[in-house]
This record gives sequence, structure tokens and C-alpha cells, in this order.
Amino acid sequence: MNTARTYRKLYKQKLATAEALAERVESGNVVCSDITLAQPSGLLNALAQHVKKDGLTGVKQHTVLDVYPYEMYQNADLLGSLTGISWFSSGGARKAINGGYGDVMPCYYRDIPSLFEQYVDVDYFFAAVSPMDSHGYFSMSTVGSNSEAMMRKAKHIIVEVNKNLPRALHSPMVHISQVEGVCENTIPLVVLPQAKIDEVSQTIGNLIAEQIPDGATLQLGIGAVPDAVGMALKNKHDLGIHTEMFTDSMVELIECGAVNNSKKPIHTGRTVATFAFGSQRIYDLINDNPAFELLPVDYVNDPAVIAKHPNFVSINAALEVDFYGQVCAEAIGTKHVSGTGGQVDYVRGAVQSPGGMSFIAFPSTAKGGTVSKIVPMLTQGSVVTTSKNDVDCIVTEYGIAKLRGRPLSERAKALISIAHPDFRDELTFAAKKQNIII
Repeated sequence: MNTARTYRKLYKQKLATAEALAERVESGNVVCSDITLAQPSGLLNALAQHVKKDGLTGVKQHTVLDVYPYEMYQNADLLGSLTGISWFSSGGARKAINGGYGDVMPCYYRDIPSLFEQYVDVDYFFAAVSPMDSHGYFSMSTVGSNSEAMMRKAKHIIVEVNKNLPRALHSPMVHISQVEGVCENTIPLVVLPQAKIDEVSQTIGNLIAEQIPDGATLQLGIGAVPDAVGMALKNKHDLGIHTEMFTDSMVELIECGAVNNSKKPIHTGRTVATFAFGSQRIYDLINDNPAFELLPVDYVNDPAVIAKHPNFVSINAALEVDFYGQVCAEAIGTKHVSGTGGQVDYVRGAVQSPGGMSFIAFPSTAKGGTVSKIVPMLTQGSVVTTSKNDVDCIVTEYGIAKLRGRPLSERAKALISIAHPDFRDELTFAAKKQNIII
């Protein structure tokens, strides 16, 4: 019996248009998709048209970091008919949440699989996948993340095959026998514009890079500062990667030989991430590459797993930090910007790692130098992403403030010393007025 032929026959039997598959969704159903390129734009756009055309109500669509322009996050009139719920927002979801017609789920990224399994009744799991192999399996491609948990919880699994998606050898798989419907949508992959590394970002990157020893394992966040750190590490040796998001600066480190993952005590010789997103270079590097593992987030972002790596270094960003060391990375007052993501997981994992360090790094000012990002207290309405009890090091272009293990008065002095000089006097005055500097 030719099993490959059997699977191809099954594939053809389940093949349909995105519109026909989306029409299976009924009023009151819950649909979910995973992060970035795992989101099937054809199916989700067809779902919006189905909701409007057939007058559905009460449909909820869960997303994580949307990268396509979904109508539910653009059209306020869909509220109540098709409501988007973001578990970590980007442009479209951010606009909808702040506009009052989209919702957001407060969570740690690592907890999303268990939260879905415990609290969310999922009718449909929609996923973009790479083409089926001869054994009948589709790869979740650039994503480990939450897909396995979502598939376990969903009553129905529907996939959208995109021939441009790379095939990851170590990522979640779904078999044609598990899938109820297949559609095809060969579209270009979304690429993330590379962050511009300016002089400030480069200065911060160099400061952090000086602290990183050979053989360290890295987690780099997204943006100009983490990219600058990556670029400044090209002369290091035997670095490893265990990260939430695999980024372009990591491609540079692998290709120049600085990263070989040889010193990692687990997953030795392999790069580990829970998703990858960026340039076409990333997608080409992942394709059929046995040295990549794209694994579920409840494993990758587990602080206990992170802490198993000696000299683990975590680098993330913030919008503002107060005298206590409380980090806000997801709101400007009551204005929603993003989610908690994995920042706290990596802060905690890094400081528990033997020789590990966690850096929260950002330019000292915003709005053209008119606003200090080191503040006496967080803007009213802001949420705390990383608590004062977890924070380790804060970095600006003026230096590194080590906060962990230091009392409040010393924290405030250290933070003021790396604030922009234009704001140091008023910050010192505020700290004395609050009886913080003693």
C-alpha cells in the first residue's frame, strides 16, 4: 500500500476554498490562531466576510501578535459580531483595543497554552502551515508557541497551506488525518522591517556586549537595542541561543560563527526559540535545518528551563522605569501598547542562572528628548510588566544601573545616574521629596 498516495488522496478530499471552510463557523463559535506567520490570512479574511454576509453574532477570534490587516481589528462595526481578542497585540489589535472594539487578554506568554486548556472553549483552530510531506504531516513552520495546546483544545482543525512557509524539522506537526479542511494560499511571507540602529542604540548595545562572556546563552528581544547588542557580539565565541523570538541579529551571529550552541547544557548544538519572525534570511535559515528547534512556549519560556543555562543573558525593552525599578513595557498610561510577553520569564530565568544577567535597556528619553523614561513614578494608569522584586539591570546610553540586591535609596541614585543629564536634577529633587534618597 502506498501511504504517500493515500495521504495525497485524503488531502484532495479535504481541499476546499477558504470561503467554504470559513462558512463552517457558526454564531457563538470561538476561533483561535497562533502567533505571526502561523495566522492564516485567507481563512481569517474569509471568516470576516462570512460573518458580515450571513449575519453571524457572538463569534470570537483569538490571536497572538497579529501581522496581517484583519478586518475585526479595523472595523468597529464588527464588535459583537466578530470580536478580536489579542493575547499580545501589535498594530491592528492595538488600534482596536484603544478604540474600544477589540479586547486583550492579560497573561504571561508562557501561560497561554494552559490558559487555553483551562479557560477557553475552542471550536476552530485555524493555522497557516507549510506543505504536507510524504508522511502526511504539515509543519507549523516558524512557530512552536501555543499551537499544540490550541489543537488539543479545538473541536475542529483547519489549515491553510502556504508553499512559501519554510519547513521546520523540529516544530509542532499536524497530520492530514487530524485536519477537517485544507485550503491553499500561496502569498509572500510578511517580513519585519529591520530596526535602524542609531548612535544611542549602538552605545547601549556596546555597554551590554561588554558584560557578556564567551559561552553565554542569549535571549534578545525585538528592536534597535537588541539588534545593536547582537551586532556587537560578533567577536565573541561559543555563544548559544535560547530565546522567545528568533531575530535577524541572531542570523548574523550564527553565520559569523559567534553562535554555535556548543556550551549549552541542554539542546546542545541547536538554536531554540518559540517562534521566528523577521526577514527572508530567517525563513531561509530555518528551512529543513536540523540545528533549529521551534518548541512550545510553556517549555521555552519556563524560567526553570532558562536557568539551566549558565551565564544566561536576557535583553528586553521598556517604556519607562520608576525609582523602585518597576518596569512598564506595555502601556503609556491607559493607552495600550503591547502585552507582557516573555519579559518576566526571561528576567526571572536569567537571574536564577549561574552567572546570569538580565538587562532592561532603552534610550534615556522619548519624544525628541523632552521626556525622561526614568521617572519618579509610573504614569498613572500604566501597568507593571516586571516588578521591583524581579528587576536586575537597567541600561541607557549613560550606563548600567544594577538594581537587584540594592535598597531603594541606592536604586534611585543608580537610576538617576543613567538618566539623561537634563533630567537628573529634577529626578533627584523628586526622590528627596518622596523621602527615597536618604
